[in-house]
Amino acid sequence: METTENTTIGFIGTGVMGKSMAGHLLDAGYAMNVYNRTKDRASALVERGAVWKPNPAEVASASDVVITIVGFPKDVEEVYFGDNGILSALRPGSIVVDMTTSEPALARRIADAASEKGAGALDAPVSGGDTGAREARLAIMVGGEKDAYDRVLPIFELMGKNIVLQGPPGSGQHCKMCNQIAIAAGMLGVCEAVSYAYRAGLDPQTVLSSIESGAAGSWSLSNLAPRMIAENYEPGFYVKHFIKDMRIAAASSDAMGLDTPGLDLALSMYERLASSGGENNGTQALIKLYRA
Repeated sequence: METTENTTIGFIGTGVMGKSMAGHLLDAGYAMNVYNRTKDRASALVERGAVWKPNPAEVASASDVVITIVGFPKDVEEVYFGDNGILSALRPGSIVVDMTTSEPALARRIADAASEKGAGALDAPVSGGDTGAREARLAIMVGGEKDAYDRVLPIFELMGKNIVLQGPPGSGQHCKMCNQIAIAAGMLGVCEAVSYAYRAGLDPQTVLSSIESGAAGSWSLSNLAPRMIAENYEPGFYVKHFIKDMRIAAASSDAMGLDTPGLDLALSMYERLASSGGENNGTQALIKLYRA
């Protein structure tokens, strides 16, 4: 079991979600090394006591548990396998934890490479957005060996509330794809419900107060519909990252021979939104297509 007294955490990726997640670990008393491609985004953590490192390799060489949460699979590939990547300096007995939503096959590659170094690896993508990260109530879906999971569980518990080991390496990523498929089609329903309320001359917020606690209830309805109504498109989760996730899910579904028409429709609509300049909006900005 990892404890604050004997564990130094490396944290790579201090964006919208990573900054809050790393902050909870600092609050708990863990020593921390940090790296982010844009250094300024790690400055608040450094001011709170984290130690800046100039590249992922130096984070890995000075840390017992290395957590990554970056943007795209290509970023994961670079952080782990690139020049000055984590795997070039990974210490035997340490554990890497990729919390990026990425490709299951890449998670398995990382686990194999870490094993060759005498280290453990977990893929642990999260759900809950910026709010879940700030409030330390993320859902954390984990793939990997149970001994590594048991060691890192106390760290996970500082960032999330629903933490489940799904199976061997890659299983966390597969579980996250299930999550994103459910959200994708559900977001269409949320947008259409809000749009219907407007067209019917109802107050959408009053409608929401009736339907969110019934059979229609969902995280997206309760948390993102109010942002749609307020025309607040600031990102809790970027459109461009959701498109990335849906493309991974679509490719994995195709490889398994699974037909996913709801996912395919949602992906095509989000691609329309991105092509019209919305890629850096939050996912709730899909409502713009219904208001056009």
